[in-house]
Amino acid sequence: MTSRTERILIIDADEKARTDLARYLEARGFYVTGYPDLASAKALFDDNIPDIIFADLSPEVIRDLANRLEEAETFTPIVVCSSSGSSTDVVGALRAGAADFVLKPCNDDKGALDDVIEKLFDRVRVNRLNQLYRQELEEANRDLRDGIAELRADQRAGRKVQLRMLPEREQVMSSLRIDHLIKPSLYLSGDFLDYFRISDDKVLVYIADVSGHGASSAFVTVLLKNLTNRLQRNLRRGSSDDILYPDRFLQRINSELLDTGLGKHVTVFVGIISVSERKLQYAVGAHFPMPILSFEGGETAFLEGSGLPVGLFETPEWEVYEVPLDKPFHLTLFSDGILEVIREKSLDEKEQTLLELVSGGRHTIAALSEALNLEEITELPDDIAIVSVTDTMDGSDNTSSK
Repeated sequence: MTSRTERILIIDADEKARTDLARYLEARGFYVTGYPDLASAKALFDDNIPDIIFADLSPEVIRDLANRLEEAETFTPIVVCSSSGSSTDVVGALRAGAADFVLKPCNDDKGALDDVIEKLFDRVRVNRLNQLYRQELEEANRDLRDGIAELRADQRAGRKVQLRMLPEREQVMSSLRIDHLIKPSLYLSGDFLDYFRISDDKVLVYIADVSGHGASSAFVTVLLKNLTNRLQRNLRRGSSDDILYPDRFLQRINSELLDTGLGKHVTVFVGIISVSERKLQYAVGAHFPMPILSFEGGETAFLEGSGLPVGLFETPEWEVYEVPLDKPFHLTLFSDGILEVIREKSLDEKEQTLLELVSGGRHTIAALSEALNLEEITELPDDIAIVSVTDTMDGSDNTSSK
C-alpha cells in the first residue's frame, strides 16, 4: 500500500496488543511508533507530535495527556483502547478527554477501526486547516493593522502639509480682514482656499473643491498652491500677469490639471477685490453655492454667475463678472459641504437658510461655525471650507457674532 504521511502513536503496556495494532496500521500505510507508557513516549512530544494516539491508559493519565496536547495547541485526538467495555469505563475515558473508545484487540473489528481512523483524520484535517487559516488570518490582520497605521501616519503627515499650505488666519490686507475655516471629512481635504495680495490695493481670494476625497484629491490642492505661488513669482518677475485676471487664472488651473492626467476636476470661485476702485471682479468654475455679498445696512444676496468646471475641457472660456463695492461689505465664500450640515431638505431651503444666517449678522467664521454647530460635528459627509472677507475701510469692521 502507498505510504501515507500521517503519524500514529500507540501507548500500551501490552506488547502483543501494541505490535498487532502497529502491524495493521503500517499495512494500511501509516507511519507508526509504539511505547509501553507515556513517560517513554515523552520525547516524541518534544520533537514531532503524532496525528492520532491509541492508548491503553487510565482516565487520570488520559486527562494529563489531553491537557499536554491542548497546551501544545495541537489537534491530536486520543483513542482509548481497553479490554473493558463497561459504560463506566467508556464514559470515564471520554470525560477525561478521549475522542473515541475501541475494545481490544483493536484490529479484530477492522471495519470499525477503519471508520474510527477515517473519522478522526477528517477531524484532524479540518482542525488543522482551521488552525492554518486562523494563523494566516492573524498574519493578514497584523499586516493590515501595520498598513493602516502606516497609512494613518502618512495621512497625518499629509494633513500637516495641507495645513501649512493654508494662509494665516485673520489677516488684514489693504483694509480687508480675511479669515477662513477648513474641516475635512477625512484626514485629508479635497477643499482648498487661499488669499493673498497681488498689488498694493488688490487682493485675490479663491475657494476650490476638488472632485472626490482622500489622497488623490488632496494632491490636487498641492498643485493649486504650487501654481498660485508660481503665478505670483511670474508677476513679480514680469514674465506673466495671468494672476491679475480671474478668467486666465482658471485657464492656468485647467491646463495644469489636464497635464497631470489624474482625471480630477475642480469647482472654483476666484475673485479679485480692488480696494481703490471699490470693485470685485470674479470668475466661476461651476462653483456652488455662490458666495454671499452683503452691504452694511443694505442688501444681502448670492453673487450671480456661472461657468464650466475646471480640468475637464481642453479650451474652455470663462466670463468675468464685476460688482461695485460702493459701501462697506462682507463677502462669504463656501464649499458645497456647508449645505450638507444644514438640516433643511430641499436645496432652495438650504440656500435660504445660509442667506438668512449671513444677512442676520453671521459674518465671521466663529459666528457661522457656532450657528451651524460645526465644532460639535465629528463625522462630516463632505469637506467644508469657508472664507470670510470683511471690508474695514473707514473703520467699518462689523464682526458681530449674534
